[in-house]
Amino acid sequence: MEPDRNPLGQPIGFALPDWAPPPRPPREPMTGRFCRVEPLDPTRHAAELHEANLQDAEARMWTYLPYGPFASLGEYRAWMERACLGDDPMFHAIVDGATGRAVGVASYLRIDPAAGSIEVGHIAYSPLLQRAPAATEAMYLMMRRAFELGYRRYEWKCDALNAPSRGAAQRLGLAYEGIFRQASVYKRRNRDTAWYAAIDREWPALRAAFERWLAPANFDERGRQRSSLRELTRPLLAREG
Repeated sequence: MEPDRNPLGQPIGFALPDWAPPPRPPREPMTGRFCRVEPLDPTRHAAELHEANLQDAEARMWTYLPYGPFASLGEYRAWMERACLGDDPMFHAIVDGATGRAVGVASYLRIDPAAGSIEVGHIAYSPLLQRAPAATEAMYLMMRRAFELGYRRYEWKCDALNAPSRGAAQRLGLAYEGIFRQASVYKRRNRDTAWYAAIDREWPALRAAFERWLAPANFDERGRQRSSLRELTRPLLAREG
Protein backbone atom coordinates (compact mmCIF):
# COMPACT_ATOMS: atom_id res chain seq x y z
CA MET A 1 0.00 0.00 0.00
CA GLU A 2 1.38 3.37 -1.00
CA PRO A 3 1.89 5.80 1.92
CA ASP A 4 0.12 9.10 2.17
CA ARG A 5 2.13 12.14 1.13
CA ASN A 6 2.17 15.69 2.39
CA PRO A 7 2.14 18.78 0.09
CA LEU A 8 5.95 18.49 -0.16
CA GLY A 9 5.63 15.00 -1.59
CA GLN A 10 7.13 13.36 1.50
CA PRO A 11 5.69 10.02 2.62
CA ILE A 12 3.79 10.25 5.91
CA GLY A 13 1.80 7.93 8.14
CA PHE A 14 -1.85 7.30 7.37
CA ALA A 15 -4.33 9.76 8.85
CA LEU A 16 -6.22 9.05 12.07
CA PRO A 17 -8.89 11.76 11.99
CA ASP A 18 -11.04 10.16 14.68
CA TRP A 19 -8.23 9.04 16.98
CA ALA A 20 -8.72 9.55 20.71
CA PRO A 21 -6.47 8.03 23.39
CA PRO A 22 -8.16 5.07 25.11
CA PRO A 23 -8.70 4.92 28.87
CA ARG A 24 -6.37 3.02 31.12
CA PRO A 25 -7.50 -0.55 31.83
CA PRO A 26 -10.04 -0.74 34.66
CA ARG A 27 -9.46 -2.80 37.76
CA GLU A 28 -12.33 -5.14 37.02
CA PRO A 29 -12.25 -8.93 36.64
CA MET A 30 -12.34 -10.57 33.22
CA THR A 31 -14.30 -13.80 33.26
CA GLY A 32 -14.20 -16.61 30.74
CA ARG A 33 -15.27 -20.22 30.52
CA PHE A 34 -12.09 -21.65 32.06
CA CYS A 35 -10.74 -18.86 34.25
CA ARG A 36 -11.16 -15.45 35.81
CA VAL A 37 -8.47 -12.77 35.51
CA GLU A 38 -8.66 -10.33 38.39
CA PRO A 39 -6.50 -7.63 40.00
CA LEU A 40 -3.77 -9.18 42.11
CA ASP A 41 -4.36 -8.98 45.85
CA PRO A 42 -1.57 -10.35 48.08
CA THR A 43 -4.01 -11.07 50.89
CA ARG A 44 -6.26 -13.20 48.69
CA HIS A 45 -3.81 -14.63 46.18
CA ALA A 46 -0.28 -14.89 47.57
CA ALA A 47 -0.69 -18.19 49.45
CA GLU A 48 -2.50 -19.95 46.61
CA LEU A 49 0.00 -18.74 44.04
CA HIS A 50 3.01 -19.69 46.15
CA GLU A 51 1.60 -23.16 46.71
CA ALA A 52 0.93 -23.57 42.98
CA ASN A 53 4.40 -22.27 42.06
CA LEU A 54 6.04 -24.84 44.35
CA GLN A 55 4.78 -27.51 41.96
CA ASP A 56 7.65 -26.35 39.74
CA ALA A 57 10.38 -28.10 41.75
CA GLU A 58 13.13 -27.04 39.32
CA ALA A 59 11.97 -23.38 39.26
CA ARG A 60 11.93 -23.36 35.47
CA MET A 61 9.13 -20.80 35.40
CA TRP A 62 11.44 -18.17 36.92
CA THR A 63 14.46 -18.50 34.60
CA TYR A 64 13.54 -15.63 32.28
CA LEU A 65 11.83 -13.38 34.83
CA PRO A 66 13.86 -10.65 36.57
CA TYR A 67 12.78 -11.94 40.02
CA GLY A 68 12.09 -15.26 41.71
CA PRO A 69 12.04 -18.01 42.67
CA PHE A 70 10.74 -17.28 46.15
CA ALA A 71 11.76 -19.69 48.89
CA SER A 72 8.97 -18.79 51.30
CA LEU A 73 5.47 -17.41 51.26
CA GLY A 74 6.65 -14.45 53.33
CA GLU A 75 9.29 -13.57 50.74
CA TYR A 76 6.81 -13.92 47.89
CA ARG A 77 4.14 -11.82 49.58
CA ALA A 78 6.65 -9.11 50.50
CA TRP A 79 7.73 -8.91 46.87
CA MET A 80 4.08 -8.68 45.78
CA GLU A 81 3.38 -5.85 48.19
CA ARG A 82 6.47 -4.02 47.04
CA ALA A 83 6.20 -4.54 43.28
CA CYS A 84 2.69 -5.55 42.24
CA LEU A 85 0.23 -2.99 43.57
CA GLY A 86 0.87 -0.06 41.24
CA ASP A 87 -0.90 1.08 38.09
CA ASP A 88 1.93 0.16 35.71
CA PRO A 89 2.64 -2.69 35.70
CA MET A 90 -0.94 -3.64 36.57
CA PHE A 91 -0.73 -7.19 37.92
CA HIS A 92 -3.53 -9.72 37.67
CA ALA A 93 -4.07 -13.15 39.18
CA ILE A 94 -5.39 -15.93 36.97
CA VAL A 95 -7.97 -17.95 38.91
CA ASP A 96 -8.87 -21.44 37.78
CA GLY A 97 -12.59 -21.61 37.04
CA ALA A 98 -12.94 -25.19 38.29
CA THR A 99 -11.10 -24.87 41.61
CA GLY A 100 -11.46 -21.15 42.35
CA ARG A 101 -7.74 -21.00 43.19
CA ALA A 102 -5.14 -18.61 41.81
CA VAL A 103 -2.67 -20.50 39.60
CA GLY A 104 -0.87 -17.81 37.59
CA VAL A 105 0.00 -14.15 37.16
CA ALA A 106 0.12 -11.75 34.22
CA SER A 107 0.15 -7.98 33.92
CA TYR A 108 -0.44 -5.03 31.68
CA LEU A 109 2.60 -2.77 31.50
CA ARG A 110 4.11 0.09 29.50
CA ILE A 111 0.57 1.39 29.23
CA ASP A 112 0.68 4.36 26.84
CA PRO A 113 -2.80 5.68 26.02
CA ALA A 114 -1.39 8.60 24.00
CA ALA A 115 0.20 6.13 21.58
CA GLY A 116 -2.57 3.57 21.93
CA SER A 117 0.00 0.97 22.99
CA ILE A 118 -0.08 -1.58 25.81
CA GLU A 119 2.08 -4.59 26.67
CA VAL A 120 1.36 -7.89 28.37
CA GLY A 121 4.11 -9.34 30.53
CA HIS A 122 5.27 -10.61 33.92
CA ILE A 123 3.65 -13.88 32.89
CA ALA A 124 4.27 -16.48 35.60
CA TYR A 125 2.24 -19.62 35.00
CA SER A 126 2.48 -22.34 37.63
CA PRO A 127 2.45 -25.99 36.49
CA LEU A 128 -1.26 -26.06 37.46
CA LEU A 129 -1.94 -23.55 34.65
CA GLN A 130 0.64 -24.42 32.02
CA ARG A 131 -0.83 -26.03 28.89
CA ALA A 132 -4.37 -25.81 30.28
CA PRO A 133 -7.15 -24.12 28.26
CA ALA A 134 -7.29 -21.46 30.99
CA ALA A 135 -3.72 -20.43 30.12
CA THR A 136 -4.80 -19.49 26.62
CA GLU A 137 -8.11 -18.03 27.68
CA ALA A 138 -6.41 -15.66 30.14
CA MET A 139 -4.29 -14.23 27.32
CA TYR A 140 -7.37 -13.90 25.12
CA LEU A 141 -9.26 -12.05 27.84
CA MET A 142 -6.42 -9.60 28.39
CA MET A 143 -5.96 -8.98 24.67
CA ARG A 144 -9.69 -8.56 24.15
CA ARG A 145 -9.96 -5.96 26.89
CA ALA A 146 -7.09 -3.95 25.44
CA PHE A 147 -8.51 -3.79 21.93
CA GLU A 148 -12.06 -3.21 23.12
CA LEU A 149 -10.83 -0.23 25.14
CA GLY A 150 -9.41 1.21 21.91
CA TYR A 151 -5.71 0.37 22.06
CA ARG A 152 -4.08 0.16 18.63
CA ARG A 153 -1.11 -2.02 19.56
CA TYR A 154 -0.70 -4.99 21.90
CA GLU A 155 2.91 -5.92 22.66
CA TRP A 156 4.75 -8.98 23.96
CA LYS A 157 8.47 -8.88 24.72
CA CYS A 158 10.74 -11.59 26.06
CA ASP A 159 14.35 -12.71 26.33
CA ALA A 160 15.33 -13.73 22.82
CA LEU A 161 16.64 -17.02 24.25
CA ASN A 162 13.27 -17.86 25.79
CA ALA A 163 12.01 -20.25 23.12
CA PRO A 164 8.77 -21.18 24.94
CA SER A 165 7.77 -17.53 25.30
CA ARG A 166 8.57 -16.79 21.67
CA GLY A 167 6.51 -19.78 20.61
CA ALA A 168 3.62 -18.68 22.83
CA ALA A 169 3.59 -15.20 21.30
CA GLN A 170 3.35 -16.64 17.80
CA ARG A 171 0.69 -19.16 18.84
CA LEU A 172 -1.38 -16.27 20.23
CA GLY A 173 -1.15 -14.49 16.88
CA LEU A 174 1.41 -11.81 17.70
CA ALA A 175 3.72 -11.03 14.79
CA TYR A 176 7.50 -11.05 15.16
CA GLU A 177 9.04 -7.58 14.91
CA GLY A 178 12.72 -8.15 15.58
CA ILE A 179 15.36 -8.28 18.31
CA PHE A 180 16.76 -5.41 20.36
CA ARG A 181 20.32 -6.43 21.12
CA GLN A 182 21.68 -5.96 24.66
CA ALA A 183 18.40 -4.35 25.62
CA SER A 184 18.69 -4.91 29.37
CA VAL A 185 20.49 -6.65 32.22
CA TYR A 186 18.73 -8.92 34.70
CA LYS A 187 19.96 -11.48 37.19
CA ARG A 188 23.45 -10.27 36.27
CA ARG A 189 23.20 -11.42 32.69
CA ASN A 190 22.54 -9.90 29.31
CA ARG A 191 19.14 -9.87 27.66
CA ASP A 192 18.52 -9.47 23.96
CA THR A 193 14.80 -8.76 23.69
CA ALA A 194 12.51 -10.27 21.05
CA TRP A 195 9.51 -8.11 20.15
CA TYR A 196 6.06 -9.31 19.09
CA ALA A 197 2.81 -7.41 18.61
CA ALA A 198 -0.72 -7.50 17.27
CA ILE A 199 -2.44 -4.36 15.99
CA ASP A 200 -6.05 -3.31 15.95
CA ARG A 201 -6.78 -4.15 12.33
CA GLU A 202 -5.61 -7.72 13.00
CA TRP A 203 -7.81 -8.15 16.05
CA PRO A 204 -11.14 -9.15 14.41
CA ALA A 205 -9.54 -12.17 12.72
CA LEU A 206 -7.56 -13.05 15.84
CA ARG A 207 -10.64 -12.81 17.99
CA ALA A 208 -12.48 -15.18 15.68
CA ALA A 209 -9.57 -17.64 15.89
CA PHE A 210 -9.55 -17.51 19.70
CA GLU A 211 -13.30 -17.96 19.94
CA ARG A 212 -13.23 -20.89 17.54
CA TRP A 213 -10.47 -22.53 19.59
CA LEU A 214 -12.17 -21.87 22.95
CA ALA A 215 -15.58 -23.11 21.79
CA PRO A 216 -16.85 -26.28 23.51
CA ALA A 217 -17.05 -28.01 20.13
CA ASN A 218 -13.26 -27.75 19.78
CA PHE A 219 -12.71 -30.12 22.71
CA ASP A 220 -13.53 -33.81 22.79
CA GLU A 221 -15.05 -35.69 25.72
CA ARG A 222 -11.59 -35.98 27.33
CA GLY A 223 -10.89 -32.27 26.99
CA ARG A 224 -8.41 -32.65 24.12
CA GLN A 225 -8.37 -29.97 21.44
CA ARG A 226 -9.56 -30.87 17.96
CA SER A 227 -7.91 -27.90 16.21
CA SER A 228 -4.80 -26.20 17.57
CA LEU A 229 -4.71 -22.46 18.06
CA ARG A 230 -1.44 -22.36 16.13
CA GLU A 231 -3.21 -23.74 13.07
CA LEU A 232 -5.80 -20.99 13.36
CA THR A 233 -3.44 -18.07 13.95
CA ARG A 234 -0.49 -18.93 11.69
CA PRO A 235 -2.23 -17.69 8.49
CA LEU A 236 -2.90 -14.38 10.25
CA LEU A 237 0.70 -13.56 11.19
CA ALA A 238 2.34 -10.67 9.41
CA ARG A 239 5.76 -12.17 10.19
CA GLU A 240 7.13 -15.22 12.00
CA GLY A 241 10.36 -15.45 13.93
